[in-house]
Amino acid sequence: MNWTLFLIPIISAFIGWFTNWIAIKMLFHPREPKKILGITFQGIFPKRQQQFAMKLGKLVSSELLSFADIEKKISDPDNVSKLLPILETHIDTFLREKLTAEIPMLGMLIGDKTITQVKGVFIKELQELFPLLMKQYMTTLENELDLEKIVIEKVGRFSSNKLEDILNQIMSTEFRFVEIIGAVLGFIIGLFQVFLTIATS
Repeated sequence: MNWTLFLIPIISAFIGWFTNWIAIKMLFHPREPKKILGITFQGIFPKRQQQFAMKLGKLVSSELLSFADIEKKISDPDNVSKLLPILETHIDTFLREKLTAEIPMLGMLIGDKTITQVKGVFIKELQELFPLLMKQYMTTLENELDLEKIVIEKVGRFSSNKLEDILNQIMSTEFRFVEIIGAVLGFIIGLFQVFLTIATS
């Protein structure tokens, strides 16, 4: 028996790992277009960076950060009610300290009962006014803030190094798994070749 046959699975495993490693590297390299034998090569992500930025921009603006969803969340009565204690404290401080400091004569005319009544009127008005203000503010913000454009410009200006670093941070485990799978499949194919050779010899 030719014992060198058993080198085949090892060599096949190396080839399987190496080809997958090369395939992963080709996602990012070469960063600039390079011609080899008349064929232009460039990494997939550097080549498609602008298309990736445009798709991501549309996704963020339409799905991830909807102004309508933000407005709904901010103006939700439950969320507004969480602000009321803070507003009440500020109004109380304003009526008892700031207003009487600005108009001393007023401090002599209003007591705790009047302050409580005025504060109640303010709080009720703010409860009705706050959702309207938020709706108007979010409409203005949506008109002035083009999320899609901002994301496209930001991602489009990423350096190839930065883009590679980001994707490696997110998918390093998956990339390593692909390399290992290549080695395992290569090893299995190599074993199959050895058994086939022995069986037919």
